[in-house]
Amino acid sequence: MTNLTRSMVAPAATIGARLRDALPVERLEGTGFPGRWVGGAALVLGPLLMLTGALLRVRFHFFYPGQLTAYEGHRTLVATAYGLFAAGSLLLWPAVAVVAARIGARSAGWGVWGGVLVMFGLFARAFHAGADHLAFQLVRSQGVGPATEAVSAGYGAFHVFAALNLAVLAGWIVLALGAWRTRVLGPVRAAALGLTAALPLGVLKGTTPLSLVALAGLCAGLVPLGLALLRERPRPTRKTVLRWVPLTLVTLGLMMLLGQAG
Repeated sequence: MTNLTRSMVAPAATIGARLRDALPVERLEGTGFPGRWVGGAALVLGPLLMLTGALLRVRFHFFYPGQLTAYEGHRTLVATAYGLFAAGSLLLWPAVAVVAARIGARSAGWGVWGGVLVMFGLFARAFHAGADHLAFQLVRSQGVGPATEAVSAGYGAFHVFAALNLAVLAGWIVLALGAWRTRVLGPVRAAALGLTAALPLGVLKGTTPLSLVALAGLCAGLVPLGLALLRERPRPTRKTVLRWVPLTLVTLGLMMLLGQAG
């Protein structure tokens, strides 16, 4: 019985060792979860995707009747703009996790509360993105008039995510103050990060000059930190990159196909 058990454990250990050699993962002690590569890429891509999405819809009226009308006349453009903005907002969670971990290593309170508030705010934005998507599908199926009436009728309805609206605003200020006090960011970049609190929130909100200022501040605060993380040593070998990149792309493609299949 002992020999059988050993024979079963040995192949499993061998397979695990081969996977670790083929697809190595850097230890998390330096940055904490989710690690340097995921966090660094998110710090760069998240703000840039959000800014790109905001710029694509800048010419349309800010409030929801204008956004629904814009979707009726420019479906691909508006859907792309909202999709990029939502994807960028989604990528902010690993970015914020890395920043909060760095702050928390020097001041636990600022790291915890800055990270928690911003994360809750990102959940609220994800909820808003879902409502945006539903409203646009109403335009497709019923026309812009009925869709606008439906959004108007339910615009002020209660939902639990409304309690997180304050977190959307205050979280970035707390995180920016924590980054400045702990010297994770310098005063200029910390102030720029705090400008993200001015980004409008809610369902079917377009782009205003204030939106662009807030998103420019987000980029100035996070993108350089992400680039610095990605440049740190040790760097992965070319062989490792050539294994991880295709695997990641294939996995994302499968996830999208399976998600569309329901």
